[in-house]
Amino acid sequence: MRHSESVEDYLVGVGKQIRQLRKAQGLYGKELAQRADVSSGLISRIENGRTLPSLPVLFAIIEALDADPAVFFQGVAETTEHPYVVIRPGDHESMDKEEAIGFEYELLFNKRLRLIGFEVVILTLHPGSQRRKVTTDAFELKYVLDGTCTFVIGEDEVSVTAGDLLYFDGRIPHVPKNRSDAPARILVLYLYDSDT
Repeated sequence: MRHSESVEDYLVGVGKQIRQLRKAQGLYGKELAQRADVSSGLISRIENGRTLPSLPVLFAIIEALDADPAVFFQGVAETTEHPYVVIRPGDHESMDKEEAIGFEYELLFNKRLRLIGFEVVILTLHPGSQRRKVTTDAFELKYVLDGTCTFVIGEDEVSVTAGDLLYFDGRIPHVPKNRSDAPARILVLYLYDSDT
C-alpha cells in the first residue's frame, strides 16, 4: 500500500466485493452473517451500499468468506496515475441494492476521501416501482434529470421534477415513488462522513 493511501480509501466498494464472493461460494446473506457473527441486516446494508463496515466487522466478514485480505482489497481498490478521473457513459456499471421492483441503479463513481466517502449513481425509477422505506448511513443529494417522482421522507412527501435538487439525511427512513407513466432519472450522491 502506498503511503498516500489509507485503509479508508478501500472502504467504498467493499459491499460489491463481499456480495460477489458470497455468491461465488453459494452462500446466503444469513449464512455469511452467522459465520461473521453479525446480523443478516448488517450484511444486507453493507452489500447494498447503505453503510460502511467498521474495520473489525470488515475483517470478520473477510475471514468468514475464507478470503485473503490482500486479494480482497486488490479487488476493491483502483489506482490511477492521473490527478483526475473521467467516466464515460459506456463505463457505467449496473449495481444491485435492496430487493425492489422498478429500481435500476448505474454506478458512476465511488471514492473514499480523507474526510468523507462518496458514491454517485444514476437511479432510473420506473413507473409502478416498489420498495419499502430504507435508511442509509449517509447524507443524500438527488438531482432529477428527467421525469417526476415523489420522495417519502419520514412522514413527509416531497414532489420533485426535472431540474429539482433534493438533499436530506439518509438516516431518516425514505423511499421514492414514481406515480407517473414515464421513467424518472435521478442523479444520486451519497456522502458518508468520516465516522461511518
